[in-house]
Amino acid sequence: MPATAQEQAAEILRERFGIVARSTEPLEGYENRNYLIASRREKYVLKVYHPDSGLIAQLDGESRVLSELSRSGFSGIPEPVADSEGSFVSAVEIGGRQRFLRLVRFIEGAHLGNEGLSYDQLAPLGEYLANLDQHLARIREPAIEAKKSRWDLANWRLSVPDLRFISDPRDRKYVEYFFLRAKEFVDPKLQTLEPQLIHGDPNEWNVVVREDGGLSLIDFGDMCFTPRICDLAIAACYALLFAKDKVSGALPLISAYSSVSPLQEIEIAVLYDLIALRASISVCRSARSRIEDPDNEYALISDQMAWSFLRKWAATNPRQIEDAFRDACGLSRLESGIGTEDLKVRNINTSRALSLQFDEPIRMESAAFQFMFDREGKSYLDCYNNIPHVGHSHPRVVDALSKSALRLNTNTRYLTDEFNSYTTRLLNKFPEKLEKVFLVNSGSAATDLALRLAHSHTGKETLIVAEHGYHGNTREGIAVSHYKYAGKGGPGKQGRIIEAPIPNILRDGDSERDFFGDLKQCVQECDAGIAAFIAEPIVGCGGQVPLPEGYLKQVYGFVRSLGGVCISDEVQTGFGRLGDWFWGFEMHGVEPDIVVIGKPIGNGHPMAAVVTTADIARSFETGMEFFSSFGGNTVSCAVGNAVLDVIEDEELQKNAAEVGGYLLRGLRGLCDRFESAAEARGSGLFLGLELVAVDPEPGPDSRLASRVKNRLKDDGILVGTDGPHDSVIKIKPPLCFTREDADRLLGALEDAISDG
Repeated sequence: MPATAQEQAAEILRERFGIVARSTEPLEGYENRNYLIASRREKYVLKVYHPDSGLIAQLDGESRVLSELSRSGFSGIPEPVADSEGSFVSAVEIGGRQRFLRLVRFIEGAHLGNEGLSYDQLAPLGEYLANLDQHLARIREPAIEAKKSRWDLANWRLSVPDLRFISDPRDRKYVEYFFLRAKEFVDPKLQTLEPQLIHGDPNEWNVVVREDGGLSLIDFGDMCFTPRICDLAIAACYALLFAKDKVSGALPLISAYSSVSPLQEIEIAVLYDLIALRASISVCRSARSRIEDPDNEYALISDQMAWSFLRKWAATNPRQIEDAFRDACGLSRLESGIGTEDLKVRNINTSRALSLQFDEPIRMESAAFQFMFDREGKSYLDCYNNIPHVGHSHPRVVDALSKSALRLNTNTRYLTDEFNSYTTRLLNKFPEKLEKVFLVNSGSAATDLALRLAHSHTGKETLIVAEHGYHGNTREGIAVSHYKYAGKGGPGKQGRIIEAPIPNILRDGDSERDFFGDLKQCVQECDAGIAAFIAEPIVGCGGQVPLPEGYLKQVYGFVRSLGGVCISDEVQTGFGRLGDWFWGFEMHGVEPDIVVIGKPIGNGHPMAAVVTTADIARSFETGMEFFSSFGGNTVSCAVGNAVLDVIEDEELQKNAAEVGGYLLRGLRGLCDRFESAAEARGSGLFLGLELVAVDPEPGPDSRLASRVKNRLKDDGILVGTDGPHDSVIKIKPPLCFTREDADRLLGALEDAISDG
């Protein structure tokens, strides 16, 4: 406070309150300025506010509530002091500007914020807060009830405009995610709970340990009229910011609160999300303050802790949290686990041709980014599911899907902005000659269409396929998938199919085998003309096997010399997964004639595409219409655009290159340390680790791979196994995978391989 303003304040205190200020000391404040005033006998806090419409009524209301609490015998609150006219709020002029003033008695003691909330302090705080909320429930104050506070968790939507101040989309997604959860899972429940007055901000800087050892809450400026569970959620949020264990860190607080004022089950059910909402609102306000009020250090005081908490909270199973909170309140846990009835119903309802992952199947319930959550409350680091390319439940994808579905969901027989926008943007990701796109709704449908295009364009039937390749579950897809037709229960190779061998570390070792020469020999033995060659740039079901350097250049030239076309199956490798390349064919320096894409294109939404040249597309225009009921619908196009947005904005291709390279080096380190780890291979976040038996005879070790996969599952990490002998650990996580995630995976793999 400037010297002249201090003198004016001293004069005002003397005239209006009859208090002679011996000293004035600034205190921390968020939106108003606070000063510690010391008189000869007592200390006070002078609160100075910028004038605002309706503020006097709110400040008067707050003072009346504090006075009522004091009269009711509730101790440890900052008692308001009326001026000589009996008013709790004074409109004055300080430093030539109009301000509002309030005066409250100062509470001597130590702020918990000086040392952080300790575990031992949580139970007393829970009891104190429950008692306070019980007293506040008996008070009605229209001015506070009418207030719309940004800090009221029920008013989280008021913070949505502040999302624009969070510059890094990799951070912003967490707040967007919890805001979406609030819309779906919190709002409907809060609307059933009775509102009441609550403190609104029981954070560590507003909790004072008095000299007599009791607790006090100060600064009732965020008091609001909302369900009481919001008060407990706010206190729990700040307790968890300081806690090492994000599950047990708030349990004494919640248990003590419920022992005084028992919680309803519906209140416990929303606590996980309400806690996240408090941290989300806090980082939104901090981001805004950093731009609009950069000198206000108090507004940023818990910013970094809040961000760290949000990342960890999003990785924590909500059911685990709810069960822990129910335990703390003396309630039984939610129903969980997999019963015999679940498997029985599944087997009754569908075919056993559908498999289940792991020896003991997981009953999944929800997921977020690179984590999945089961019905028992366990969290899993997902290192396997490449379909949620930008992360499970990514809020921008979910938002695009829901908004588009609400506005329009129709097919390609109508002109729509969504179709034109998405197809233009998608084609811009390809070489110039690939200028036509067909949208369908699955990778299998895309393979079927790609083969139809090839047959239509060339007039030929013979197809060259890669050994161990997989291209779809339709009849035609299986016909070109060595992985299926030559596998267990497969129909065998058709006469029109030529197989191209791929490298096999166990069969070929490090030899310089001429794979192109082998392919030419196979083709020369066939009299029929070649329609197409189809292969993945890295053969996924073969065990993440990269094709030999220069191989595709030779094959593409050879196939085209025979009048055939070249198809690159990018269903697993596309959209930046390989890190250094957006499409897998780029790593080989070739341009295919037809590209098949799927899986990550919609982040789990069923969509796929075929991209080709104008000549091939023209040869398909025979007079028969091509129509896909769902391919290219407006919702799918909106989802596709959102996925591209996230890939670009969050720099996920760059992340795949950096984290994938780090992980591959770590996997190769395991190969150096363990004889049973034969080879680590792949690119970006599309990697494989081949496991082999050492004794009594060397060879692929499917049993070890299975044990490792199931051991990692027990450790909360999901991987798959693949390859001709199911002996390759397959690693293809969402592209938001981090170095910390990679370290966790490497450590778990080392332990599992070491234990055998």
